[in-house]
Amino acid sequence: MKIYLTALVKSKPGFTEEIKGYLDALVAGSIKEEACLQYELYQSTEDETQFIFHETWASQEGLDIHAKQPHIKLFIEQVSPILDGKLTIYKTDRVS
Repeated sequence: MKIYLTALVKSKPGFTEEIKGYLDALVAGSIKEEACLQYELYQSTEDETQFIFHETWASQEGLDIHAKQPHIKLFIEQVSPILDGKLTIYKTDRVS
């Protein structure tokens, strides 16, 4: 069964360009994963520090493997000091 995620990432003011580089690297690593069906990154037009991921994974097993990847661990290490709050992740079911 497919897994759908929406993840919210907010940088501290003044760190938007720096976090963009880390986010781009995260996308580049994640889209290479076998279970990754969609991994899209968006930036709010109203708040440049707010980023939104829309992800689709082939299975929970694939998502679990994703969470253990080196590029995920590196991303968390890199962005932790410049995040404004915590990463927020919503696991959802597709309605239509």
